[in-house]
Amino acid sequence: MKILTAAQTRQLDQATLREQHLLSPELMERAATAFVKWFSSRFAPAEAGEILLLCGPGNNGGDGLAAARLLQRAGYRLRVALLPTEKQSADWQHNRHMLPNSVPVVEIGPARLPKIDPSQLVIDALFGTGLSRPLAGLAAKVVQHLNQAQARVVAIDLPSGLFADAPQPVDSAVVRAQHTVSFGLPKLAFLLPQNAELVGEWQVMDIGLSANFIAEAVTPWHYTDAATVAGQLPPRPKFSHKGTFGHALLLAGSRGKMGAAVLSAGACLRSGVGLLTAHIPGCGYDIFQISQPEAMCLTDKQADFISELPELKPYQAVAIGPGLGQQPASLAVLRQLLKAAAKPLDKTGQPLPLVIDADALNLLGSHRALLKQLPENTVLTPHPKEFERLTEPARDDYHRLELLRDFATEHRCLVVLKGAYTCLATPTGELHFNSTGNAGMATGGSGDVLTGVLLALRAHAQLPAFEAVRLGVYAHGRAGDLAAALTGMAGLVAGDIVRHLGPALAEV
Repeated sequence: MKILTAAQTRQLDQATLREQHLLSPELMERAATAFVKWFSSRFAPAEAGEILLLCGPGNNGGDGLAAARLLQRAGYRLRVALLPTEKQSADWQHNRHMLPNSVPVVEIGPARLPKIDPSQLVIDALFGTGLSRPLAGLAAKVVQHLNQAQARVVAIDLPSGLFADAPQPVDSAVVRAQHTVSFGLPKLAFLLPQNAELVGEWQVMDIGLSANFIAEAVTPWHYTDAATVAGQLPPRPKFSHKGTFGHALLLAGSRGKMGAAVLSAGACLRSGVGLLTAHIPGCGYDIFQISQPEAMCLTDKQADFISELPELKPYQAVAIGPGLGQQPASLAVLRQLLKAAAKPLDKTGQPLPLVIDADALNLLGSHRALLKQLPENTVLTPHPKEFERLTEPARDDYHRLELLRDFATEHRCLVVLKGAYTCLATPTGELHFNSTGNAGMATGGSGDVLTGVLLALRAHAQLPAFEAVRLGVYAHGRAGDLAAALTGMAGLVAGDIVRHLGPALAEV
């Protein structure tokens, strides 16, 4: 699913009108109908009480006026407060004319701010994606008044004052919504941590926008949902054998951190790899063999950390990092791995697929000259702090996305920036935000599980690098969602994610 800029969103509306021979008020009616459908599924008329609907002078206000008419028809009590202006959009004027006289309407003024109780339900239809500058004057005062009231707020399309695809100036007035109902496609602003308290829970409603325009639109931003990955995991042939699904090598573990190796290995096995060999320090042999009997185990000559790189010829993919530690000897292993993996694996001329995580990322961050040695399509899986060590501190979440794109294109790698809506950056400069996962996955070992999933899928020769990683990120988050449904978010641990990887992959 594509994520468009604010300008492209307006072009999409116009393309829909042309293709479907619609009048603009008809498309607005679709949006209002979709909004009321969502609203009525969440708030019954008795629960909602008297609703305050704040309307601006543009098409977002027109959406609000149309919604007010439909809500009243559905049995809701509401009053409308209009932001005064010398000029309103044509669609606003149409829907203002259509609003029944039985709906109370007042005009907002500097000394006539609407009364808002903390328990009141407020619909924000002041400004949408057409906003090009921070709110000022009376509009800013109304937003500040609304936020101070701490009422329940539902925003239509976008919280007023929030830019769809760019950061706001510090201290600019933006509505703090508990719910945002948008149309057609998600907005980039919905997916970034700095906007979470402004957007709240968001929902995108289908209003039949132009599929042709969306298909042809050029954008670096994408949203991975179930439809995106459906059918991408190849079926397992009836006469397949363990060699069919690849032999993976995991370099992981150190004294006190063998759990990371165990979790990563378990995830790799549960993600369909044919064979898994783990190279671990000597201290972890008994732990590993007992906990992961399906995997083969090589022990390092060092008891507490990894200091040797095994022969790579038997393997179709290698992961390094979970629980590795940052010993100089382990750094030497990483150097050797990067050099060896860069050589063509077979007649295809492709380098050995690598997945780099955790302490291996920290070693790269401390020795950035090694970044130039990353083989093409290497997968890096940093959390934001680890990514900062690879690049520089970000000014805000939008700047972090710029750094992410630049890093992935410069080093020709795939970067999985972990977090809510985990973002996959590609060597071509695309950013793919993931739809699955939950806050219960913010627990130790969750990233080690992801490394194992990606290792297994990179060992599958049938899957191209990008598709394998995108699928792995989605399945990892989906397994977390399935686990949280049973344990609750607070009770979820990384091992629960491992146990639900099979069902998650079965869905796709």
